[in-house]
Amino acid sequence: MKKLFVSFFAITLLFSCNKSSKSNEDKALDKKFDTYKDGFVTALWKISPEWASSVGYHKLDSVLVVPDDKQDKIELDFANAQLDSLKKFDIENLSDNNKTDFHLIKNQLESTIFDIKELKSGEWDPSSYNVCGSFAEILNGSYDTPEIRLRAFSAKMNNIPAFYEAAKKNIKNPTVEHTELAIGQNLGGSSVFEGELTDALAKSKLSDTEKKEMLAKAKVSVKAIADYANWLKNLPNKTPRSFRLGAALYAKKFNFDIQSGYSADEIFKIAVDHKKELHDKMFVLADKLWTKYKGDAPKPSDKLDLIQQVIDKISLQHTTPEKFQSEIEKQIPELAAYVKAKDLLYIDPSKPLVVRKEPAYMAGVAGASISSPGPYDKNANTYYNVGSMSGWTPENAESYLREYNDYILQILNIHEAIPGHYAQLVYSNQSPSIIKSILGNGAMVEGWAVYAERMMLESGYKNSDEMWLMYYKWNLRATCNTILDISVHTKNMSKEDALKLLTKEAFQQQAEADGKWKRVTLSQVQLCSYFTGYTEIYNLREELKKQQGTKFNLKEFHEKFLSYGSSPVKYIKELMLSKE
Repeated sequence: MKKLFVSFFAITLLFSCNKSSKSNEDKALDKKFDTYKDGFVTALWKISPEWASSVGYHKLDSVLVVPDDKQDKIELDFANAQLDSLKKFDIENLSDNNKTDFHLIKNQLESTIFDIKELKSGEWDPSSYNVCGSFAEILNGSYDTPEIRLRAFSAKMNNIPAFYEAAKKNIKNPTVEHTELAIGQNLGGSSVFEGELTDALAKSKLSDTEKKEMLAKAKVSVKAIADYANWLKNLPNKTPRSFRLGAALYAKKFNFDIQSGYSADEIFKIAVDHKKELHDKMFVLADKLWTKYKGDAPKPSDKLDLIQQVIDKISLQHTTPEKFQSEIEKQIPELAAYVKAKDLLYIDPSKPLVVRKEPAYMAGVAGASISSPGPYDKNANTYYNVGSMSGWTPENAESYLREYNDYILQILNIHEAIPGHYAQLVYSNQSPSIIKSILGNGAMVEGWAVYAERMMLESGYKNSDEMWLMYYKWNLRATCNTILDISVHTKNMSKEDALKLLTKEAFQQQAEADGKWKRVTLSQVQLCSYFTGYTEIYNLREELKKQQGTKFNLKEFHEKFLSYGSSPVKYIKELMLSKE
C-alpha cells in the first residue's frame, strides 16, 4: 500500500490585478506554499511512520500502522483533502522549485487513490505485509541510544499480531510468485526477533524487567509471523491471480511511477528501435575486433553470435575476488579527477564518498550499491557498498567477474558513483526542498546514472573499441529491462522468450537472466525507469544543444539540470526550455 499524507489546514489565496505588485504576490504565494509543505510533511510522517523512519525521521519509530479497512479510509480521505488544498494554488505563479514540488505532491496523492481503488495490490501481493525490515532498521540503526531504540522496538511490537490478522483479511486472490516471496521473506526476516534482538538486549542498559518483557513480546511476534507464513502455505488457491498486471493497469501505473513525457507504448517502441541500433553498432566493433581476439577463427554468419564470442573473450579481462573492492576504491578518485579535468560537473569535495564492505545486515548478493544520507542528515557520509564473494564457488565468482570485467566495472562505478548516483544525490540533497528528497522521481535518478555512462564515454573517457563495445552491452541491460517489463506485463511474453531476449540479444549470463525473470514477476514498471529517464535526459540535452548552438555548455547543462533535485524529467524539461 502506498504511503500518503495530509495537512489539516486550508489555504486562502488573494490575488490582486495590480501588475506592479505581482512580484510581491508571487513571493507571498510561495511563502504560503512553503508553509503548506511543512504541514504536509508533518502529516505525512504521522500517517506513514515507517516511511518517516526510512528517511531519518525517528520520532514515530514506536508506531506500527495496522493495514485494515479503517486505514484505507483514512488514507483516501487524506489524499482527497490534500488534492482539494492543492487546487487553491495557481501553479503558474509558483517558483520553479515549488512548481516541481506541486507536481510531485499531486502525483503521489493521485497515485495513492489509484493504488487503493484500482491496483489493489494488498489483495494479491502477500509480500507487501512484512514488518521485519522496519524492526531490523531500528535494531541496526546508529541514531539515538540503544535503549531509546529498543524501547521504540518494544512498543512497535504491540501491533504485530493485529498487523498480520489484517493482512489475512485483505488477501483475496494472491499470485503464486508473491505468495512464495512473502513466505520466504517473513520467515527469514523473523530472526530479527530472536538472536539479533537477544544480542542487542544483552549489550543494552535496559533493566532485567524490560528485557524479559521484550523477549516475551518477541515470542508472540515470531508466532504471528510463522502463523501468517503457514496460513499462506495452506491457502486454497486453485485459480491464483496472474502476476502479469495487464495493459490497462500497467499504463496507469507507468504514468504515476515514471511521470514521463512518454506513454508506456511509446517508450516500448523507442526501446525496441534502440536495441536494433545497439546491435548494429556492436557488430561493427566486434567485427573490427575479431582478429585481435579470435585470430584466424572463421566468423559466424549470425551477427549476434559474432558479438557474443568477442564479448566472451574480452570478459576474461577482470580483477580477482580479493581485489574487487580495492579496484573500485582505486577508480573513484580517478573518475573524480577526470570529471574535474574535463570540466563536466562540479562535485562538492566536502561531501565524501566512502567505499566500504557491504554491512552484514545488507549482505547476501555481491555487487555495488549507494547508501546516501537522507534529508534529515544531509551532511552524513555517502557510502558505496561493495559486496563480498567470500564463500562463493570458484565457478560462480568467475562468472560474476566476467560480467563485471575490467571495462564494465568502470561503467558500473560511473553509474553508482561519479558522476552517477553519488553526484546526483549530493545535488539533490542541496535542494531547498524536502519534497524532492522524499518524493523523488526514480526515473530521473536512474536515468541520470545511465545518462552519465554515455556522457563520460562521449567525452573521451578510456576511449577504445573494447570500452564502447562493453558500454553498448551494458546499455542493452537498461534497454531490455524496458522491453522485458512491458512485454511480460502487457503482451504475455513467455519465460522462454524472456530468457532468450536477455541471453541472446542482451548477452547476459544465464544466472543474471534467471534473476531478472524473477524480478519481473515480482515487480511492475520500475524496470522501465532506467531507459525512460535516460532517453528523456539525453533528448533534452540534444534539444538544448540545437537551440543554443555554440553557446551550449555541457557543464552548465549538467549543473542546471541537477539543480532541480530529483524531479521528473518532463517538468525539468519544461522549466529549462522556458528559460530559453
